[in-house]
This record gives sequence, C-alpha cells and structure tokens, in this order.
Amino acid sequence: MSARPMAIEGAVRVRRGSLAIDVDIAVPAGQTLAVIGPNGAGKSSLLLAIAGSLALAEGSLAIEGRVVDAPPAPPVPPEQRGVGMVFSDPLLFPHLTALENVAVGPRAHGAPRAQAQHDARAWLERFGVGAVAGLRPGALSSGEAQRVALARALAAGPRLLLLDEPLAALDVAVHDSVRAELARCVRERGIGVVIVTHARADVAALADEVLVIESGRATQRGTLAALEADPATAFVRRFTLEQPPSVDR
Repeated sequence: MSARPMAIEGAVRVRRGSLAIDVDIAVPAGQTLAVIGPNGAGKSSLLLAIAGSLALAEGSLAIEGRVVDAPPAPPVPPEQRGVGMVFSDPLLFPHLTALENVAVGPRAHGAPRAQAQHDARAWLERFGVGAVAGLRPGALSSGEAQRVALARALAAGPRLLLLDEPLAALDVAVHDSVRAELARCVRERGIGVVIVTHARADVAALADEVLVIESGRATQRGTLAALEADPATAFVRRFTLEQPPSVDR
C-alpha cells in the first residue's frame, strides 16, 4: 500500500451483457494508471463504474477514502463523486459556447459568472483553443472539441480524472503538446488519473503504472518497462512490441 492518499481504491464487480468484470483498482493521488486491453475487455465499463454511471453488483469503491459504492447500500450519485470524465466523444453541451461549456464546472462550485468565465478562458488557452471560446460545438473540429472537453473536465476541479481515449481525435501536430499539457495539469493538481488508451506512446508519456484487462479480468499490472521485460499474455507482448522499450519511470 502506498503512503500517498489513494485517489481511488476498491474492487469493481459488475456485469454488462455477457461480460463479467472483476477488477481491483488502486491509484494514489498524483499518479496516473493506464488501462489497456483488447476491444470489449471491459475497460470503458470499469470507468463507468468508477464514475457512477454503472452500479456495482458486488465489491466496493472509495474515492479519497470516501466510500461511493458498496452494495447493497445505494451508490453515491455521479455528480457527488468529485470525478471528471472525458470520453473519445467530447459530449459538449451543444447550446453553449466553448467558453460557457468550460465555465459550467466553476459555476456549479459557486464561482461568480465573471470569475468562472475568466477561469474558463485560461483553461482554453492552456489547451491551445482560446480562439474558439465564442464558438458552439457544431462549429468546432473534432480535435478542438476534444481539447475543450479536457479543459471543461479540469476546470471543474476534480479529485479523480477518468479519460477514455481522450487524445484519439487530435491531429498529429497538436497531439504531443496537448498530452504534455495534460501531464502538467495532473502534476500541478495532484489528482489521480485513470486513462483508457490503445496508444503505447500515451501510456509511455503519461502512466506511472499500467493495468491490463482481458475478458473482464486483470491479467497484469506494473510499469510499462516491467510489462516490456516480462509480458504475461500475447496481448501484452503485442502492445509492448509496437515501439522500442521505454525508460522506467
């Protein structure tokens, strides 16, 4: 057990259709856990369970030491968990401008309108989309919308950030800079992060540890370098062979 406080800790036992998911998870505050695995392995379902959109059948989850789901007790609603989430689909509010989308979180936490918009503009600038502040989602490119979604999630001040392929829509020209900015934000705020990705480069750049899920079960966990040195399954072997070995973090 790490001496750091735990951003998220627990045992996720859920079922989606024919897939039973049985995964233990623990992420210290200020660290990033990358979740990888084949399509349909249960990665996104794990995030939905942590976020509160999918109730546990068994097990328990605690965010910063506060139990948010432990059947048969009613789960804590998603909006009360202090969790931010960004999907590959940015899910921006279509009737609001980019600035207004990002200001939603600060406003919900009681910030005056002017302060919320000031903070929102600063977040948009950090992710390189300050110029689109006055545009609605329908006028944004997919990459711009994704960066606005990242800004919106972080502007709300989450203690835990859940990311499901958050960089997949980004152009090559901005991918590295947005990834670096995301890493800086996480370090500055000391929040826990769980990121689902298929991109080995994102794992290498962002993750302190990697959790491999296959058919709803954890098959390996460790640093990317540890997985490269001793892959436990064929999937891990394929994933780690995509590029030369990483430097252990």
